[in-house]
Amino acid sequence: MTQYDFDQVVDRKGTFSLKWENIALALPTASDDCLPLWVADMDFPCAEPIIKALHERVDRLIFGYSVQSHPSYYAAVTGWFQRRFNWQIDHDDIFFSPGVVPAIGFLLEALSEVGDGIIIQPPVYYPFAKKISEYGRTIVTNPLIYQDGRYTIDFADLEDKLSQPSNKGMILCSPHNPAGRVWTKEELWQIASLSEKYQKWIISDEIHCDIIRCNQTHIPLEKVYPQYKEHIFTCTAPSKTFNLAGLQLSNIIIHDAQVKDYWFHNVINKVGLSSPNAFAIVAAIAAYNEGEEWLEAVKRYLDDNVRYVEEFVQNNLPKIKVVPCEGTYLMWLDFSAYGLQADELEKMMQKKAKVALDEGYIFGEQGAGFERINIACPRSILMDCMMRIKNALSNV
Repeated sequence: MTQYDFDQVVDRKGTFSLKWENIALALPTASDDCLPLWVADMDFPCAEPIIKALHERVDRLIFGYSVQSHPSYYAAVTGWFQRRFNWQIDHDDIFFSPGVVPAIGFLLEALSEVGDGIIIQPPVYYPFAKKISEYGRTIVTNPLIYQDGRYTIDFADLEDKLSQPSNKGMILCSPHNPAGRVWTKEELWQIASLSEKYQKWIISDEIHCDIIRCNQTHIPLEKVYPQYKEHIFTCTAPSKTFNLAGLQLSNIIIHDAQVKDYWFHNVINKVGLSSPNAFAIVAAIAAYNEGEEWLEAVKRYLDDNVRYVEEFVQNNLPKIKVVPCEGTYLMWLDFSAYGLQADELEKMMQKKAKVALDEGYIFGEQGAGFERINIACPRSILMDCMMRIKNALSNV
């Protein structure tokens, strides 16, 4: 078994890193001297098979137009989901998008009309609401229930929202970002069965499906409720799993013939998004074929980082509630006991603690008073972050 050094601190400055360079461009109230644990990419080196595959591709010297519609690519993608989730995907149902967020926009346009209601479950990944608004649809919220430090779904409210004719579907975040929930089979079944009852579609964002705690199990929504798969649109990508976000490749699973037709005519022909770049293709193949051992090592390291934060907070910052992190590498911390307004908490983190985190309020009003911390980093960086937070709050 290969030994991986995730404690290694890699200098990312000078690489055009969104996370580490010009932080103030993305977080206007932050400064570039803040320690960044915000945007969801890892500070770990990529798996060696990926780096090797990219070097070999560079050595081929020519970087012209490329296509991923090749048996080796489809075998890598479908093989991964078969092995990891016992989920059999037909390669004819895999569609390229440069990212899950653009794909959500394309799907909204294919599945709904201007003014239609789209259900989301805040506090939730903020681009959902942004895309709904940008496409002229109406944001409809089914807020998660936050009780005893844990999030659950308000199914009575969800059924009420799904039953309304003006609401056409929902965007599910599974695993949930930022709440960290890995939805159970029973929860997923109830979501899908209610959607079937009222004939509503589901866009299931499962980009974090591979990053779960070692004692958890992610189940693709389509696997739970295959009889309704024509109305389930699953968004997957190697980007979160293998830290390849900059290569801009996601695989969107579409079964519905009309939506496939829309994708061919509008996304591929009209917009011109037909295939990923040459580096994304070889990186994805290497990741899915040879990256499993690396991923399992990353998961173990992340589990230890979760425990570190939990223990640090318990011993040094007992007023903070740590929401159980079942999945993703994003921890969700409740600072509400300090009585700070959202802008005061943001200022405390960025100006006094000098850490750049994702502020809870950007995930919806239900997130005010929370901070999202990206723990996919060497332990020394995480320790620095937590100590800065402790010192900043020492007199609050």
